[in-house]
Amino acid sequence: MNTIFAPLFADDASRLIAAGCFILTVALYFASKALYARLRSPWLTPLVAVPAVLGAIVLLLHIPYPVYFEDTRWLMWLLGPATVAFAVPIYEYRDLLKRHWISLTVGVTVGIVVAVGGSLALAKLLHLSPDLQRSLMTRSVSTPFALAVSDKIHAPRDLTALFVIATGVCGMLFGELVLAFVPLRTRLARGALFGAAAHGVGTAKARELGREEGVVASLTMMIAGVVMVLLAPALGVLPI
Repeated sequence: MNTIFAPLFADDASRLIAAGCFILTVALYFASKALYARLRSPWLTPLVAVPAVLGAIVLLLHIPYPVYFEDTRWLMWLLGPATVAFAVPIYEYRDLLKRHWISLTVGVTVGIVVAVGGSLALAKLLHLSPDLQRSLMTRSVSTPFALAVSDKIHAPRDLTALFVIATGVCGMLFGELVLAFVPLRTRLARGALFGAAAHGVGTAKARELGREEGVVASLTMMIAGVVMVLLAPALGVLPI
């Protein structure tokens, strides 16, 4: 009798663990966000603190990834509506786009060329696998756009998300250091730097520097993401 009901109890336990993982993920996000707002330490930003704590808990409790992802996949699903919502600020700041369209176009173009070209060059220098090379190509655009591109170029979504997050965190941590060595005086240039190099995380950092920096970073991030999605078919035929 015990052997008959054992799978049922196992399924119930798995569902409870999956639900607990979802609640824990959301709770850690809001806790990290509140702590960062008070202490302003880059190590307390949700994209740094939450994955680190969750990774430690999952490894410590030996929770399989499919069990963790069973309920938290709904958080990934929200990336779709978030992508559509990116159109709102583009419309709201259309006047800024009209005034600085040349600067924004040049910034996005240079950012994409450097990101894709630099990633491929580094990947080939290190003799990385084709899957790693394809995932690295999308690392400098925001997660929703990067995942859309990864589907078209047949890159692993998990690796893509990992590289995107790592790029954003590094851009946030070292962006101000770069500005110290390469002083950019205009707010437009400072915002474009964070938006093009560190996408969503960089945009959050740019908003700390000033409102205009944040707006320009948002626009640069979104335009770069849209361009990358449009270029995805061409990226898929690059020799790897």
